[in-house]
Amino acid sequence: MNDVNKLINMAFEVREKAYIPYSNHGVGAALLSKDGEIFTGCNVENAAYSPTNCAERTAFFKAVSEGVREFEAIAIVGGLMNRTATNICAPCGVCRQVMREFCSDDFKIYLGYRNEAGDIDYELMTLGELLPESFGPENL
Repeated sequence: MNDVNKLINMAFEVREKAYIPYSNHGVGAALLSKDGEIFTGCNVENAAYSPTNCAERTAFFKAVSEGVREFEAIAIVGGLMNRTATNICAPCGVCRQVMREFCSDDFKIYLGYRNEAGDIDYELMTLGELLPESFGPENL
């Protein structure tokens, strides 16, 4: 990825659109396809909780609904909306499994945040690191 900061900035921007009346924990994701297209997503909560959809899955489902199935990287940012996102926000287990459906172990996951100076920073992990010994389509 040539411009990780651009991807993380897009995740911060879409985070502002999160629908989070219950947790106030906003998450934004920016998903980069292999052909360079970027799909964004935010979390959308629901009073019944289980119908809530995470930002990462929103981005993946938008991409898949447009016919895109090959991905290079995703940037994820999150935290309470009344605070600066100064810590990483790792994807939940369900989102990791959705990523595994479409991505290989070397898929890049940028966990973005703002450092003490207010600048963008991130930790880079791979899907294989976040979901070792995963179950995927080849297991069926």
